Amino acid sequence: MSTVNPAAPKQPLALPDRALVAATVEKVLPLQGQFKSLTPLAGDASNRRYFRIELTGGAARSVILMQLAEPEAFKQSEEAVSGAAHHVTELPFLNILSHLSKTGVSVPRLYHYDQAAGLLYLEDFGDLTLSDACREASAMELEARYTQAVDVLVEMQVKATAQEDPNCLAFHRSFDVPLLMWEFEHFLEYGIVARQGKPMCADDYLPIRAEFETIAESLAGQPRVFVHRDYHSRNLMVDGDRLGVIDFQDALMGPATYDLASLLRDAYIALDEALIDRLINRFLDRVAARGQVRTDRETFRRLFDFTSIQRNLKAAGRFVYIDRIKGNPKFLADIPRVLNYVKRNLQKYPELERLRKHLTPYVPELQ
Repeated sequence: MSTVNPAAPKQPLALPDRALVAATVEKVLPLQGQFKSLTPLAGDASNRRYFRIELTGGAARSVILMQLAEPEAFKQSEEAVSGAAHHVTELPFLNILSHLSKTGVSVPRLYHYDQAAGLLYLEDFGDLTLSDACREASAMELEARYTQAVDVLVEMQVKATAQEDPNCLAFHRSFDVPLLMWEFEHFLEYGIVARQGKPMCADDYLPIRAEFETIAESLAGQPRVFVHRDYHSRNLMVDGDRLGVIDFQDALMGPATYDLASLLRDAYIALDEALIDRLINRFLDRVAARGQVRTDRETFRRLFDFTSIQRNLKAAGRFVYIDRIKGNPKFLADIPRVLNYVKRNLQKYPELERLRKHLTPYVPELQ
């Protein structure tokens, strides 16, 4: 397994050359529009920057410009990865984009990739994320939007898995035990040690790690499907009746519960438990309708909850990492929400009592 966790660039990225962008828009892009303006967009936790290019005179009114931190350093993922060694010959974003496009998933159209300048010109899905759309939504509208997100997930999972492509990076990396344990360790390193400023006691660390290994082995032993890896409300774009999927470059193979847990145990939106139950049943019904065989619902729900524990702990550790290493504290406010999910799941299953006993003293939100 290789693990890559780059810090933020030492020097701020220079703004894209407006003359180059304007010339590309007018001479290369298939939009028949003229360059009007270039506006920076709010960034995420990645080493990429985004801009909106406003156009005049064409069918499309705008284009998204993705600027890579290092144009030629595209062979490494910003997330830890695991799996068989595979020679990477293109930008992972483009590699996964190509596969998802072929399977009919609503991903941004690529208009042009200027590799020398590290600039990608992409279809604009707008600014309205699922998270934003649900902020003031009624209970009925919220459920309708999340039902659509579950349906899109089922289509992506079924089609992207079935149409296996040896050229797609996702099929050469997976959520195996080493990767799942790396993410657990990431939480211990940042979510506990860095956060509290002192090491853990071995009498707690060893049983915690043993319990983590048990969970990792259970999840890694499930049938593997195509996993987006970051399928949540800020990576789903509401574009009219369409729900666009973005930020898929770290896709890999893993358990069917992973993306569902990412969506329903979101760091940014806390859903009602009764709604989560209905959405899980919706997922299982849709999967069954597509002819995919899944385990019984009680067993699936247990796997979903255990996946949520792993995913939520990883997120909590990652948020501290992004603050301490990348100097971006904006995700710290979301830590209590994801750890509250963990607390509920630790209390729900008696077999997790040993983990709860040793982990709780180090995490205030679990107490």
